Amino acid sequence: MRLFDLIKKKFFKKQPVKTGNHLVDFYNRIDEDSRLLSKHGRIEFLTTVKYVEKYLKDGMKIMEIGAATGRYSHYFAQKGFEVDAVELVEHNIEIFKTNTKPGEKVNIRQGNALDLSDYEDNTYDITLLLGPMYHLYTEEDQKKALSEAIRITKPNGFIFVAYCMLDPSIFGCFKNNRIDKLIEEGEFDPVTLEAYFPPHGIFKVYLKDEIFDLTKIFNVERLYFLATDGYTCHMKEAVDQMDEETYELYLKYHFKTCERQDLVGMSHHTLDVLRKE
Repeated sequence: MRLFDLIKKKFFKKQPVKTGNHLVDFYNRIDEDSRLLSKHGRIEFLTTVKYVEKYLKDGMKIMEIGAATGRYSHYFAQKGFEVDAVELVEHNIEIFKTNTKPGEKVNIRQGNALDLSDYEDNTYDITLLLGPMYHLYTEEDQKKALSEAIRITKPNGFIFVAYCMLDPSIFGCFKNNRIDKLIEEGEFDPVTLEAYFPPHGIFKVYLKDEIFDLTKIFNVERLYFLATDGYTCHMKEAVDQMDEETYELYLKYHFKTCERQDLVGMSHHTLDVLRKE
């Protein structure tokens, strides 16, 4: 049982026929379309949107790389923005197309974050890379995805990059009594306390310093590095049970603290906000 097994069982559907591609098989069986709809899931969505909208202006063109079922792409398209989207998994693309409403200026095509050669340099005002970094295991691939996202972004445009964080995932394994299985699978060393991410896995999780090191070679300015869900996933059952008044207060407190660097490492998801120079 690996780190991705911590995802709630309710998000999984009936098992489809396996394709042999571990990542495609994973997204064929998870209900990704519902992940950001729960009260605890909406924290990540609302935080990401809040920071994108700090820089979004009329007429801007948006690219979403790794768009999944299109939760963000459709949100911005319904606001009147022109959105291009790339997604690897055909099953997600089918749902994306089903969710498209009349009048949306949104285009989806199948593609890989490592190769955006169909898209020209300096094309987009806003580039969203909100999923691919979760699944890239080598530094070479991670830098390639960042490089492609930055390349297609206009000078002075903005790149939003999402990451899954290491320590919350390990604490989650202890919390759910799954650390022994993680050790058995060779993904956690009980002596060195280091985590490993084999190519047959699903999620790559990061440390803050590791993320900052990845971007050093690029001509970008970091505007924010923030916690998109903060402590929410550690107490998601309690968050889901909050009444609306308490939930709104919790959301305000989250927004107040999400930029605090002493807390950001305990967030399951983080957002790196970069400006291309």
